[in-house]
Amino acid sequence: MSRYRPPRSAGTPLITPEGEARLRAELHELWHVRRPKVTQAVSDAAAQGDRSENAEYTYGKKMLREIDSRVRFLTKRLEALKVVSERPSDPGKVYFGAWVTLEDDDGEEARYRIVGPDEFDLKANLISIDSPLARALVGKALDAEVRVNTPTGEKTWYIVAIDYP
Repeated sequence: MSRYRPPRSAGTPLITPEGEARLRAELHELWHVRRPKVTQAVSDAAAQGDRSENAEYTYGKKMLREIDSRVRFLTKRLEALKVVSERPSDPGKVYFGAWVTLEDDDGEEARYRIVGPDEFDLKANLISIDSPLARALVGKALDAEVRVNTPTGEKTWYIVAIDYP
């Protein structure tokens, strides 16, 4: 059995200004803070002598590879992303960047913001534009009924509120 894994699709190249700022901050932290510290640690470990049995050296080199890989990814991804900062012409419909309040059949409400795939965070109620729920919501107006197939079966929500920051 092969170890090959096909490359993951990058997803929709959209991002909010807040998401872009977080990615740029992560890139700055990795390149200007963490990488110099790890490089210095590897240099100090290499100066101790035999590298074949030096755990600090081996671990440091592994950390450098991981940091460099993430830096390459962030650099390429930030070049490809389009920052969406303007409000849509029709704020009465759900589009990228909207905060949407949904109500299910039981009367329970949930509030989500539709963001790019690089910034989704379910704990903060940020869902990706590529998710089934977001795809079902985009273009819908207030009081619209939205049906989405979930792992537990089809679920119905009603759009109660739409807000744009």
